[in-house]
This record gives sequence, C-alpha cells and structure tokens, in this order.
Amino acid sequence: MDLPIYAPLAIVQMGEPPTAIAAEVGEQYQWFVDRLGLESHEYVLIRPYRGDRLPDPDRISAAIITGSWSMVTDHAPWSEITAAWIRGVHALELPLLGICYGHQLIAYALGGIVADNPRGWEGGLQQVRITARADDDPLLGGLPGQFAVWLSHLQTVLRPPAEARVLAVSPRDDCQIIRYSPQTFSLQFHPEFSRSLMASCLRHSTRSGAKEQLASLQSQTEPEWPALILQRFYENWRNNRSGLANSNAA
Repeated sequence: MDLPIYAPLAIVQMGEPPTAIAAEVGEQYQWFVDRLGLESHEYVLIRPYRGDRLPDPDRISAAIITGSWSMVTDHAPWSEITAAWIRGVHALELPLLGICYGHQLIAYALGGIVADNPRGWEGGLQQVRITARADDDPLLGGLPGQFAVWLSHLQTVLRPPAEARVLAVSPRDDCQIIRYSPQTFSLQFHPEFSRSLMASCLRHSTRSGAKEQLASLQSQTEPEWPALILQRFYENWRNNRSGLANSNAA
C-alpha cells in the first residue's frame, strides 16, 4: 500500500459507556488518547455503531478496536461490518490491536469462538500469567511472567483462531493475550484503564463481586505493565509511520 505520510492511527470505538460512567471519565477513545498522549492529528475516531464508515486501509497506518458494553454474540450489524473490516485489515498486514470487546471481535472475525465465560464475570485488578515464550515478542519482551491488570468482561474467547497463539491466561480466562500475526495482537484486559477509570466502572456495575472489588481498590498498587504493552504498540506504530513518511519523501 502507498500510505500518505500523515496516515493516522484509527481508534475504532465500539459503543458508548453508560451515561453515568461517561459523565465521570469520558468515552473509550479518550482513554486511549490520554494514556498515549496523542495529538489531534495523530488519530482518527471511528464509531461504527453510529454508522461511521470504517476507513480505507490505505488511509490509516494502524488501528485500535476498543472495548464495549455490547456483546460480540449479539451480532449487531455494525459489529459484523467491523468484523469484516478486521479481516481485510489483517490480510493487508496493517498493525491492529484489540482490547476486551475488540480482542473478542478479532478472534471471532478470524475464525475463533466467542461466548459467555463459563467461569463468570472477571473484573477489578487480577493477575495474568504469560504461558508461552515471549522474550522475542515486540510487545511482551522483558515483562515478568505474571503481572496485574484491570479487567471487566463477561464474554470470552472460548477457542482462538486455528493459527493464533495464546500468550497469557488468568484463573478465569484461558485467552488473556492472543497474537494472530506479527501485526495483529489482542488483549482481554484493559491497558488504557487507570484506577479512577476502573473505580467508575465498578461503582456503576451490577455484577456480583463488583462492590467488593471497588472496596479493595485503594489498597491496590496501580499496575504498570499493561500500559507498557499499549505504549509499545503505539511506539511501533509511530516508528512505522515515520519510516513510511521518510520512504514517501524520498
């Protein structure tokens, strides 16, 4: 693809938070913008649930598929359209990162199975464990074998796509990190979350165990490793974009 030198990162927001949460901490795209310190010219916001047209792959340089309060198994038309778009972006080897709903949607789009987690809702601060050799992985290299993450999900990837590689698990979920290709990667947990954001989600949740998780937040240390994974994805995208710009300028 002949990418323009200004090709931005696409943030594909998969729905809106409940009104009370949005009033406290904003919408999903803003969480990524804040966490990564993105300038307005560095990203484009796409909201498929509002009818936004997904961008042509030759007009972006990478994409993040966000979490959602919807369920992949609802097969909403806008979600199915996004799944088809994911297949195209993946085939073109464009950098792609899925988070929570986005993680599940990528797995579903590429042939995996997504359903309600038979172990129930997983939320709050939990531990994930690396299960495969990841020293050479550009996003996971140097991370500890186990680390804490922010989570809030009811559905899960029950079976990953045939050629995907599961890199991490948790006590309630066997697919916390999946790599599908050198460019396509997804996380069940939320690297864009902060303690205050997690607290807002728990405060307005009706899930069993949410209030207990909320009560324990102040005594828990803010996790650092998930944000590093997200930062590495961003740096890889930025370096790729810079390389394309230099190539096009030449």
